[in-house]
Amino acid sequence: IGILQGELSTGNIAEFIIYVNMLTWPVTALGWITSIIQRAAASQKRVNEFLHTKNDIVSEKNVEKEISGDLIFENVKFTYPDSGIEALKGVSFNVEAGESIAIIGTTGSGKSTIANLLCRMYDTTSGSVKVDGLSIKDYSLSTIRGNIGYVPQDVFLFSETIADNIAFGNQKLSEAQIRQAADHADLTENIDRFPKGFQTMLGERGITLSGGQKQRVSIARAIAREPKILIMDDCLSAVDTKTENSILNSMKKIMVDRTTVIISHRVSSAQLADKIIVLDDGKIVEQGSHEELISKEGTYQSLYQKQIQGEELAAN
Repeated sequence: IGILQGELSTGNIAEFIIYVNMLTWPVTALGWITSIIQRAAASQKRVNEFLHTKNDIVSEKNVEKEISGDLIFENVKFTYPDSGIEALKGVSFNVEAGESIAIIGTTGSGKSTIANLLCRMYDTTSGSVKVDGLSIKDYSLSTIRGNIGYVPQDVFLFSETIADNIAFGNQKLSEAQIRQAADHADLTENIDRFPKGFQTMLGERGITLSGGQKQRVSIARAIAREPKILIMDDCLSAVDTKTENSILNSMKKIMVDRTTVIISHRVSSAQLADKIIVLDDGKIVEQGSHEELISKEGTYQSLYQKQIQGEELAAN
């Protein structure tokens, strides 16, 4: 008012502006902090809900012992609790320690559900899953999951070096062990092309690498742990046929004396396995070796012919 009436001098006006500025920034900061506190409170509420959630997957006997890798599925049925979808309908098979099995089927046939049950992400609705003759529910979770090397279909890499991503879960690995795991995953040649090699920093979720390279880092991570049971859940879907064959040839070395479960929709990935089961709508429709199934006029032979023809057309 004094300014409008011309009662203040130039010096007083300058002082007034300074006082206004001194008041404006604290008020602005107060509003900003209040907004942050409200957002933090909402976030903390969601975090608390997660932290207070009880785990339904618990050990019944907490058995801790060395695992050889014998796997038995006995009339396993499973329905997802959230959606009510019946994923497995009376699935039975067995794999002896050191053997390999391929699980083939189209999308939604129940392949990944078997991997989830083996890792005890879920428990069966009925039937049983046994490891070395004991129910998987009897083992402690650390024993089961510590003896499994799992290569998921959806790869997650951290914003760390390639070496740290391969060694994730076992920081005691030496450089030689990390390089050996990368060799088995057919990855070393690609890594050596980077200026910093294994010390190359990856972007968020491994954005520095291509899809195929990310999957091979994930494979190397699982191999580096030297697990008794290796599960590969359609992990070669992002690599071309030539790279896939190269990886599979390398995998022959690490599959020796290790129970291997190869889950795939590609018949080419299944040929390495000692036995193959074909899933359709949650049921086993065929099982046997590659030679036995290819001689039958069934689902496996049909998939094989379609994929071979597709590769020939792509080559042409």
